[in-house]
Amino acid sequence: MGNNVKRREEPGKGIRKSLELWAEAEKLIPGGAQLISRRPHMFAFGVTPIFAERAEGAYFWDVDGTRYLDMTMSVGAVLLGYRDSAVENAVNEQQRKSTIFSVLHPIEVEMARLLTEVIPCGEMVRFGKSGGEANAVAVRIARAFTNRDKVAFCGYHGWHDWYLSANLAGSNSLDSHLLPGVNARGVPKALSGTSLPFEYNNIDSLKSVFEKNQGEIACVIMEASRIQLPQEGFLEQVRNMAHENGALLIFDEVVTGFRLAVGGAQQFYNVTPDLATYGKTIANGYPLTAIAGRREVMEISKDLFISSTFWDDNCSLAAGVATVQKMKRERVAEQVTARGRQYMKEWQRLADRLKISANIMGMGPSSSIVFDEVGAINRKQLMALYVQEMARQGVFGGGVLNVCLSHGDREIDLVLAAAEEALAVVRKVESEADLRKYLEAQEQREIFTRRLV
Repeated sequence: MGNNVKRREEPGKGIRKSLELWAEAEKLIPGGAQLISRRPHMFAFGVTPIFAERAEGAYFWDVDGTRYLDMTMSVGAVLLGYRDSAVENAVNEQQRKSTIFSVLHPIEVEMARLLTEVIPCGEMVRFGKSGGEANAVAVRIARAFTNRDKVAFCGYHGWHDWYLSANLAGSNSLDSHLLPGVNARGVPKALSGTSLPFEYNNIDSLKSVFEKNQGEIACVIMEASRIQLPQEGFLEQVRNMAHENGALLIFDEVVTGFRLAVGGAQQFYNVTPDLATYGKTIANGYPLTAIAGRREVMEISKDLFISSTFWDDNCSLAAGVATVQKMKRERVAEQVTARGRQYMKEWQRLADRLKISANIMGMGPSSSIVFDEVGAINRKQLMALYVQEMARQGVFGGGVLNVCLSHGDREIDLVLAAAEEALAVVRKVESEADLRKYLEAQEQREIFTRRLV
């Protein structure tokens, strides 16, 4: 570990207010949090902060007054940095006019126009509030356009019935797309067999789905890339196979949108789908998503009952306009990709030098660390230890890095310096085979972590 890291004698001593609030949250909120990925057991419970008080740039301050360099950036939703001045100014200006009206506001048209300029498939646009919701809308549109019911999917696409119904036919259908053991309680059993998984980078698995369901597949919905990257020609093959079988292709760009390129993965990989969904970074943390697509496909939605009071919340739309304009103007995707690739290269070099059995995987602007099991010590235990040691040095997250524009060279250097210290502790645990001596946090509970390998 080195002599630069001072071990905390009393676990939780520095997050007392967080722990007190968490005890109350568990009594008042089912699961304690609205987003599963924010539950504290996903990190290093007892050591990592649970509640934040404020944020700025690439940092946040917890309710106990400690500043942390943030690696997760609100589960990837903040691409420019917290409280970006261009975005905040746009929101404040719109707020002075009001966030919602009894009629429309021009900002909705402005945002739609801007997205049609940057998204290759985007000839028309609809808005929403969450990624899962946007995917549900896209699937509804595809089903209506094709007059078919079944969906072929690959990757993670949210919590809605159409997606979780995959586990009605087999309890492990979502294992490699979401996480092992997800149950479909509450999902109508009549949906069994309507959502059919296929394997990423395996075109034969998609071919099998089409062969077994000829003339019944409305669409193929997939993440073009995330942890795994597409093999050469794979995305083109998926598009061609979908169209040959009368189905639409939907790219779920909730994560890849604006990170790989301002137009998303479809621009980066030069493969244009029929529909695409965007979220996360689209408004730099303000609640906004978009469904974009070909005109003839999108137009059918005007006759469908797809409607919500807050989908045209004007403050979020103002944030979206300012965010996308800045991403275009400052070539944000290129900057975060370069910094992310630098970090991945240097992190892997550290792990290899310290003889740690681990790999860092991902696109560059988003990456994840995967530890190998060492004897009786499993991956979750090693990750909890790593996250614990990163937090001790003022770095929150550990296993995942979502690079934002505010992660400059100084921040990347700070993360790597902390990683070197944390990996040294991991190395001690592996060599001594004694986890209890070093792990003070509770073991991670992977409530919502997809398999990476």
